[in-house]
Amino acid sequence: MKYDFDQVIDRSKNRAAKYDERIKKFGTNDVIPLWVADMDFRTAQPIIDACHRKAEEGIWGYTSRPDSYFEAVRGWEKRRNQWDVDPSLMSWSLGVVPALSAIVKVFTQEGDKVMIQTPVYSEFYDVTEAWGRQVVENRLVEKDGVWSIDFEAFEQQAREVKVFLLCNPHNPLGIVWKPEELKRMAEICIANDVLLVSDEIHSDLIFNGKKHTPTATLSEEIGASIITCVSATKTFNLAGIQASTTIFPNQELKKQFDRFWMNMDIHRNNAFSSVVMEAAYNEGEEWLEQLLEYLAGNFKLIKEYCEQYIPKIKPNIPDATYLVWLDCRDLHMNNEELRRFMIEKAKLGLNEGNTFGRSLSGYMRLNAACPRSVLEKALEQLRAAVDSLG
Repeated sequence: MKYDFDQVIDRSKNRAAKYDERIKKFGTNDVIPLWVADMDFRTAQPIIDACHRKAEEGIWGYTSRPDSYFEAVRGWEKRRNQWDVDPSLMSWSLGVVPALSAIVKVFTQEGDKVMIQTPVYSEFYDVTEAWGRQVVENRLVEKDGVWSIDFEAFEQQAREVKVFLLCNPHNPLGIVWKPEELKRMAEICIANDVLLVSDEIHSDLIFNGKKHTPTATLSEEIGASIITCVSATKTFNLAGIQASTTIFPNQELKKQFDRFWMNMDIHRNNAFSSVVMEAAYNEGEEWLEQLLEYLAGNFKLIKEYCEQYIPKIKPNIPDATYLVWLDCRDLHMNNEELRRFMIEKAKLGLNEGNTFGRSLSGYMRLNAACPRSVLEKALEQLRAAVDSLG
């Protein structure tokens, strides 16, 4: 079927955090919300149909997880990424971030160090510091708008950390890491007895002819040393469903992770996530292919509009994710001035760049997963705000 991504949907009665939490986040409702990473699109019809069928049953008691659940994950990874994963090494979790948090808790001790590559998804800080662990920043290096790994620093820092949280593909920079980059990072981790945890939640959202490489597929040795976190929630706009899959290299690590959740009696899907995730993996590809084409059009609009009308703002068009990293340094504002400018002048709700890297100044993150008419309005507001500066 043909999906209409141009449809503007009123989410005011949707209990959507992206809209309902604007006052909490920005101090006003008068902003176009282009911040938290969910999409303003209805999901694939087979997923909606699966929800309807489950709702009509009228009984939503304790929910079992049939073998078909993890087989759906296995089939998806095999079709999309040529990765044949053993379902017996998969664990369910409430989401990728809760899984990362549990991994830090279970496999490190208080005071241990955890390495992240900044600028990166801000929850990487949170899941480390919440348990009394120390963040070590392997800062990505920017040159002419291109970001790369400082391998010299990476190798040095790997000697002192217990865990490395890898964002593959990278949020917010939209980088699809090359196999040789992943291999080098993984081999450094193995040499230093560092547990590598690969967050691959954005792995289905790939553009510009790039291809996602699951870190665990690089070699047999590397695959035996990596925990991978995946989910269909980002792909199909299902974050509120709360479900993810954590893939382990062996049963011992899996048992330790599972024990953590069992101790809190959290080990079952809810009644709807059980069927929704299967429907997404088994029947969602038609919708996804159309989504990717639409998002690519949104990226093209942002790039061309900024080049023509707002040259002081330089968007880093992503090869992955639906998130655009904006270089606003030519506005010559500090982080608080830039935040106020976006809220009060441009009337846009964006994510501040310094939440992704605490030493950064002059960046914002924009969520481009919205109807094109909304994005056009946002760009027009941004242009008018920048023009008003003289």
